[in-house]
Amino acid sequence: MSNTKVLPLLEPDVAPCCPPLTERPLTAEEAVRTAAMFKALGDPVRLRLFSSIASHEGGEACVCDISDVGVSQPTVSHHLKKLKEAGLLTSERRGTWVYYRVEPSVLAALGHILGRYAA
Repeated sequence: MSNTKVLPLLEPDVAPCCPPLTERPLTAEEAVRTAAMFKALGDPVRLRLFSSIASHEGGEACVCDISDVGVSQPTVSHHLKKLKEAGLLTSERRGTWVYYRVEPSVLAALGHILGRYAA
């Protein structure tokens, strides 16, 4: 394990951290932030969890609704923690359940970083 601190991709209501990849070379800090995001999404289970939450009604899901991804509950929790550390998810405890949310700004940032091409 590395002692490198993971910088969040975004804070709520803050502009994306990085320009489109086709606009200019990333700075070292922008590259660290972007790499943390892509690293978190580079695992198939994490990508499925992120997709389940993002596509869930309202962009929010209870952990009880997304845990069926073929791994144990502790492993699901580990993957959700990694997605949160990368700044891709937020969470809120309500009673005994934890609800996860993908902020619209995160999805916008993903689109922004990758750039959009006109057909």
